[in-house]
Amino acid sequence: MKASWEKIEKNIGVLTVEVESEKVAEALDKAFKKVSAKVVVPGFRKGKVPRAIFERRFGVESLYQDALDLLLPGAYVDAVKETGIEPIDRPEVEIQQFGKGQELKFTAKVQVKPEVQLGEYKGIEVEERNVTVTPEEVEEELKRLQQRHAELVAVDEGPVQNGDIVNIDFEGFIGDEPFEGGKAEKYSLEIGSGSFIPGFEEQIIGMEQGDEKDVKVTFPEDYHAEELKGKEAVFKVKLHDFKRKNLPVLDDEFAKDVSEFDTLDEFKQDIEKRLLEQKTEEQKRNRENAVVEKAAESAKVEIPAVMIDNEVQQMLNDFGNRLRMQGMNLELYYQFSGQTEETMKEQMRGDAEKRVRNNLVLEAIAAAEKIEVSDEEVNQELENMAKTYQRPADELRRILEANGSLDSVKNDLIVRKTVDFLVEHSKSITAA
Repeated sequence: MKASWEKIEKNIGVLTVEVESEKVAEALDKAFKKVSAKVVVPGFRKGKVPRAIFERRFGVESLYQDALDLLLPGAYVDAVKETGIEPIDRPEVEIQQFGKGQELKFTAKVQVKPEVQLGEYKGIEVEERNVTVTPEEVEEELKRLQQRHAELVAVDEGPVQNGDIVNIDFEGFIGDEPFEGGKAEKYSLEIGSGSFIPGFEEQIIGMEQGDEKDVKVTFPEDYHAEELKGKEAVFKVKLHDFKRKNLPVLDDEFAKDVSEFDTLDEFKQDIEKRLLEQKTEEQKRNRENAVVEKAAESAKVEIPAVMIDNEVQQMLNDFGNRLRMQGMNLELYYQFSGQTEETMKEQMRGDAEKRVRNNLVLEAIAAAEKIEVSDEEVNQELENMAKTYQRPADELRRILEANGSLDSVKNDLIVRKTVDFLVEHSKSITAA
């Protein structure tokens, strides 16, 4: 096989490919076996008609499309590997020559990854603050744990207070007309959680068991449902019952119940240690993000729309997978949120473009600095993945090789090493 690549404009070029006549003959043989098994020729059983009789009756041209379907994909993949290009979209293929006894000649107009003109990426300055944990932060974490371990106690008398968990029926109206999604029965709502429209929860405070009340609110101008933006609404609310959190006392017994420590002071010291570790890790991630962002900002690259579209679709697929893990799907999410696939994609587009730019720049830096990964590093990553997925490392390797994903593991490792390289060559500036 012969393959050549010629750039014609920006990141678009033409791949010219020639495939030996012997491979064309092999593809025609395979196509004949496939087609002859389905055709009926008087005097012959299916699949037993001689090739010469088949071609006289149907013409050799009747095999061309099946032969091309068998030969062309592999030839294109081999040509891509031979020329070293990185396509980002489906090619526009044009057959120049194909026939019995001939070579296959075709061209493919291909859009490839754009070239990146790197700017300054060494010596990037990053502002950082000293990582500390205050006593107030420790107390705040203690109160969060106190809330988590609170006992819910039914309240038979008295009014609803902030923090109570109410059980309510409600139905919303715009004027005299109920609106879609504005009705529920025996709905559990924590007052003060901020999960409802601004002003709704505050008006439940003071209600008592069995009370009914009209709650008046105004939908925000940026509300997700277009037909409700900025509209005044009335919710008819009935309070069935409510519960109140009975908070445990923050003492040594609490520490014993929720941790491995015998005293509250020991537990506080452990909380301080964990918060410090979290803040240190967060600062590390922030520094990594900062150096990548600044390196990307200083580079010049024209990002093809198809790369952004593909990244948006990948982000949407990832979001759908996370929803399924929570027992929901995208269709239900669209119904509950009032959004559509189009609005979701538009919201994701900015982040998608940033991701694509960052990845392209990191790849360019890795190439410029000759950053690579060894077989040992790949094996170690597979061992780490094996622990996560609780499967043997050699089994994971076979799966990844079979579906062509092992290169993705290597590329991810190169990206991580490139980020580490940027951090190592950055400068830390103490923030005021």
